[in-house]
Amino acid sequence: MRLPDKIALISGAAQGLGAEIARRFHEEGASVFLGDINVQAGEKTAAELKGSVFLRLDVTSEQSWKAAFASVLAAKGRLDILVNNAGINIRKNIEEMPEDGLDSMLAVNVKGPFLGIKHALPILRAAGGGIILNMSSICGIVGHKYTNEAYTTTKGALTLLTKSVAARYGKENIRCISVHPSTVDTPMLKAVLTDPERRAERFQEVPLGRLATAAEVANVFVFLASDQAAFINGAAIPVDGGLTAY
Repeated sequence: MRLPDKIALISGAAQGLGAEIARRFHEEGASVFLGDINVQAGEKTAAELKGSVFLRLDVTSEQSWKAAFASVLAAKGRLDILVNNAGINIRKNIEEMPEDGLDSMLAVNVKGPFLGIKHALPILRAAGGGIILNMSSICGIVGHKYTNEAYTTTKGALTLLTKSVAARYGKENIRCISVHPSTVDTPMLKAVLTDPERRAERFQEVPLGRLATAAEVANVFVFLASDQAAFINGAAIPVDGGLTAY
C-alpha cells in the first residue's frame, strides 16, 4: 500500500474521475472523505468504499469548506491530502458564453480550489506537512482549439495558483501539484463522442491514438500523494498520451 493511514479529502468525488481517485486512495490504505453536492451519488460511492465518509460540499461556499474540514478533524484529527477535483465545463465558445455561465465556471473551477487550499493550509501545517493535488487539464497548459475559452481560462488560473502555493508553502513541507489530463473516457463523455466529428477530433489529436482511462489518471494521483513523490512540488503533470508534446 502506498497511502497507509493517510487522511484525504476529495472534492467532486461522487462520481466520475473523483470517485475513481477515491477508490484508488481507498485501495492504497487511505481514509477517504468524499465531498460533493450530489448527495445521492456521493453516499452510494461512500457505501461502496467501506470506512469512507461522504460530506456534502459546495466548493463555491467558504462556509461549506469550513464545515467539511471541521468534520474531517473531528473524525480523524488531521488531514494529509486535499484533492481539488470538482469542476464544470459549459461548452460554449467565447462569443456565445453568457456572463452567468462564465461566473459559474470561475466559481467552481477557480474559487473552489482557492477556498479549499485557503482552509487546508493551516490544517496541513499543524500536521507537519501534506499534499494538495489540483485537477487541471491540458487546457491549463496549452490553448486547445476544441475547448471553449472560459474553461481554458479557469484551468490556466488553477495551474498558476498551484505554482504560487508550491513556491510559498514548500518550506513548510506542503507540496502542491496540478494534474493535466486530456480527454478521459468516462460515462459523461459518451454523449459528446456520439458526434462522429468530435470523436475523430479527440482520438486524432493524441499521439497514442486513444483516450485516457479514469484509472490511468487516478493512478497518477496515487503516486503524487505518496511518499514516492516526496520531491515533486509545483509541477504541472500531463496525463495526455503526448498531446501537449507538439
